[in-house]
Amino acid sequence: MKTILIPAVAGLALMAGIGIAAADEVIVTPEQQTVVKEYVHKHPIASVNVLGLELGVGSTVPDTVELQQVPDVQYRYAVVNDHTVLIDPGTRRVIQVIQ
Repeated sequence: MKTILIPAVAGLALMAGIGIAAADEVIVTPEQQTVVKEYVHKHPIASVNVLGLELGVGSTVPDTVELQQVPDVQYRYAVVNDHTVLIDPGTRRVIQVIQ
């Protein structure tokens, strides 16, 4: 009985962890995306090169990267390694790469 119960508990713990990870996902609404894209287009900034940074959703940008505010949006943006990215200012994690 114990041998069946241990894998079952481990499986439930794994599924709970997946649920927690999904809850951390940041969702940017289409309206916010439009506001950000328009603002970034009207207010271009210079790119900051960060050697060794693999840029993508979930990447953390270093403190040396200055984050720019977008009015009416809680997130910030920066241009890093020639890519415009939307960043959560609390964690400094990239939440979206803006095309």
